[in-house]
Amino acid sequence: MDDPIAPDSFDSDESDAAVSASKLQPLADELVAIAARLRDVADAAPKAGTTPASAPGRSPRSDRRHLELARKTYSLRRKRAVIFGNSELFGEPAWDILLDLFIAQAEDKPVSVSSACIGSATPATTGLRWLGVLADEGLIVRENDSGDNRRVLVRLSHTGVKAMERFFDAFEASL
Repeated sequence: MDDPIAPDSFDSDESDAAVSASKLQPLADELVAIAARLRDVADAAPKAGTTPASAPGRSPRSDRRHLELARKTYSLRRKRAVIFGNSELFGEPAWDILLDLFIAQAEDKPVSVSSACIGSATPATTGLRWLGVLADEGLIVRENDSGDNRRVLVRLSHTGVKAMERFFDAFEASL
């Protein structure tokens, strides 16, 4: 009698899964890029009664330049993965999270933990692990959503904002 669970069937299943995953990864990367663009478009119009969060002592012009640099950097990161055809070549989930949070904070929009994980362009478990690392480094803060107790929001800490601003200042100075 044939064994219904032959060892060879596992190898075939793993191979089929790997092929499927390699075909789906570029689609997943493109969906992340589309979601980021849609979020940018939806949040581009200021909400009534809100103003973009600015760091003390920074000019609005400087804040706009930093925001534009962050958007371009995030967009180029997504394009790079698509152009080279393998998103795993350039994995920097912590940087992706920091860029996403910097953009969101400049636009005064809340970011949930699940949205930050999506912004990391990695599986949720990897995104969560990096959120923990960034929190331990003092670069981000987790807060309960006062409007929805089931949700946890993340944002850059004061230290995180200042580090991102220093990075974009250094980047501009290098041009």
